Amino acid sequence: MKSNPLISRAFLFGACLMIGVELAVRISFQDNMSGRFEYGFHPSAGFIEEGGQVHLKRTGGRRFRPQSFTVEPPEGVFRVFVIGDSVTRGSSVESSYAGRLAVELKAQGISAESYNLGIGGHGARRKHLTLVHSLNYKPDLVLLHINNSNEFEDEREFLRSTEFNSWHPRNWPMKSIALRRVYEMKTEKVFWKWIPASIRMSQAKNDADAEIVAMSSEGATERWNQRVRELTGESTQAALAKQIPILVISQAYNMESENQSRRLDDNGLENIAESQTQKGVLHLSMKQVLENLDFQTLYSDRSHLRDEGHEAMSKAIVQKLIDSGIVSLKK
Repeated sequence: MKSNPLISRAFLFGACLMIGVELAVRISFQDNMSGRFEYGFHPSAGFIEEGGQVHLKRTGGRRFRPQSFTVEPPEGVFRVFVIGDSVTRGSSVESSYAGRLAVELKAQGISAESYNLGIGGHGARRKHLTLVHSLNYKPDLVLLHINNSNEFEDEREFLRSTEFNSWHPRNWPMKSIALRRVYEMKTEKVFWKWIPASIRMSQAKNDADAEIVAMSSEGATERWNQRVRELTGESTQAALAKQIPILVISQAYNMESENQSRRLDDNGLENIAESQTQKGVLHLSMKQVLENLDFQTLYSDRSHLRDEGHEAMSKAIVQKLIDSGIVSLKK
């Protein structure tokens, strides 16, 4: 039986096209693709070193706000890295408490630089990895903003990254960077605004439902709190091992009580942070900083701060550093 030359040519053309696309993607987007499908669990993702500079970029599954600093800290400059989630991230680097820190320190006569390493959706696992890698750039202080509202996302993305790294036959197509990139267009919602609203709402509802089910499952909250406690401990020990002081900031939530009055709730995070305090490990309670202020005007929702809230936090952080002797005022 004769083979069909058209099928053979079509097959060869298709195979060559796929190989060509794969090579083009790997060459053109090599840095961008590095660690992407580890969803932020790659140790160095987002930290791009070039010519003595470190560029924080949205790459490798990490969504840093673009910033740059030198590999070696400038002499006489107090370097601060702030690790956290969307609360830390703020609406911009400049308006976030992480970005304001350098301004506040300079106002006290202290030469300083501060960098916002907050990434939305990151829980204790991914914060820990980000913090550990940031220690390679010799900060004089690291701030770790702890929260327990992102552990569902951390757990989900960890399982995704583990699945993609396996060689189970169902994952073979995802070994292609080109196919992965197409897949990621969906998960990153690249074309989200062009998709019919009904589909977007359905997807959002599915994600929300999955989170609600997970949160209401027996033992989930306790398991997530324990993970925050353990990984906060690992983070503080990593900093102390390099003799770098660390300030742990515990999140406070803007809650509504039964009589519809507002209150701040730390959701047990103060106890987690306090359990880590020792020489070189400080704790600042977001609840204690804000509860004596008109805190309702400082929150944009249940968790996130307005610019005025970030300003209040930055001032409190600087005062904490002065009171503890981490920084000294110049006379």
